[in-house]
Amino acid sequence: MVDLKTLNPNQLVEFFESLNHDKFRARQLMHWIYQRNESSIDGITEFSVSLRQQLAKRAYISNIELIDSRTSKDATEKFLFGLSDGEAIEGVLMPDSGKSTLCVSTQVGCAMGCRFCRTGSTGFKRNLNVAEIVDQIILLRRMGRSITNVVLMGMGEPLANIKEVSDALRRMTTLMGISPKRITLSTVGLVEGIEELPLIAPPVNLAVSLNAPTNEIRNKIMPINRRYPIEQLIETLRAYPIKRGRRITFEYVLLRGVNDSEESARMLSSIVRGIPCKINLIPFNAFEDSPFESPGHEQILRFQEVLIDRGYSVFIRKSRGQDIAAACGQLRGNRTGTYGNRGKV
Repeated sequence: MVDLKTLNPNQLVEFFESLNHDKFRARQLMHWIYQRNESSIDGITEFSVSLRQQLAKRAYISNIELIDSRTSKDATEKFLFGLSDGEAIEGVLMPDSGKSTLCVSTQVGCAMGCRFCRTGSTGFKRNLNVAEIVDQIILLRRMGRSITNVVLMGMGEPLANIKEVSDALRRMTTLMGISPKRITLSTVGLVEGIEELPLIAPPVNLAVSLNAPTNEIRNKIMPINRRYPIEQLIETLRAYPIKRGRRITFEYVLLRGVNDSEESARMLSSIVRGIPCKINLIPFNAFEDSPFESPGHEQILRFQEVLIDRGYSVFIRKSRGQDIAAACGQLRGNRTGTYGNRGKV
């Protein structure tokens, strides 16, 4: 049986031609899946009963499952999605000032092992396929949620799953009507992936989780730095083809006594000098058994001030959904023990 949601547009045309149907049937199918959010072949009423019966003998439309959800006091929603093999992932929907941003997962777990991230502490299980990635959007749209922006900042490292992720990005932009300007991919800094991304994917925004101004500090909190040290990462980013009017986002999780000093801010400003960028400061979001703490508010403001004084656009990311463990670095994808009260769906 063929999962129609895993086939790209060209493969769908070939599939219908193999059944002796014209290629416009493939366009109709894609409209029903990616625009009308249809979950089954039988629901595609534009197809005749005989065509639906013929398709059902050869193919199906896969769907992830909503297991549970929670709603934060700030209106952020966290969703637990079930996969066909029994694994689970999480997604977060954040409404804000006329837009609604969905934080999408790309892997079950994560192999990067960043010490300030709860997902990294759970280990890596597997990559998501393209259908599982885009279905996080499709399912929520089917539930009536409006999604204007997408950030690939959920569970997993997107560039460690670049083939499926790039395919998913093409579907978001060409089939689902989401502008590349409204999509951001976040990476810990896989150099080969950064180099390959603009060659195979739409021109989405790039965010890089930097989090330290020196290799010594970054080695301790981000094991990937031993493979791709800061100098190599920054050199790669200097060569990255940025669209006019766009900027690379540097994400910097502030950890008390680790990377939050004024000297760290000055060093950070020197490292990224000359790269069109903005800097997002993310106060650490605590989770069970973590050895880190967030700096005090005054220290965060001072860190920001040092960078602003040096000409950078610097934003302090507001923690969203912290009361439901939906904030940055808190996702885990556990089927039990993370939800408790079912949210309104």
